[in-house]
Amino acid sequence: MDFYLEDNNVIERLVTEWKQYNNLVIAYDYDNTVYDYHHKGHKFDEVIQLLRDCKQAGAHLVVFTACVDDMFPTIMEYLQGNDIPFDAINESPSFVPVTGNKKIYYNILLDDRAGLSSAYKCLKTALAIIKKGA
Repeated sequence: MDFYLEDNNVIERLVTEWKQYNNLVIAYDYDNTVYDYHHKGHKFDEVIQLLRDCKQAGAHLVVFTACVDDMFPTIMEYLQGNDIPFDAINESPSFVPVTGNKKIYYNILLDDRAGLSSAYKCLKTALAIIKKGA
């Protein structure tokens, strides 16, 4: 099996990077990851709580969305109004030495269209290990 198809290897890398750099860059999608885009009554409480817990542990959170820039004020208002932490929208952190790429930098991505369940479980486990070691 490919190395990073094993959740334990993903978790180990997250923990190693968190310890090495004293934080992680966590990117998360907006629509249908923390916001009910289709207004079907979906809740995202577990993902939102994990983001809060990660922020409290020192993670840098980036909203990674396909929404146009004109939507950013609305997104920011929603996030702030619902106590969903974020540090930037569609921008790599300035402390990361990777520049000039169209892809933002992150250690893990939470996205309803990109293996949200696996990423959530791996990140939650990594955070528990980090907290235990603190």
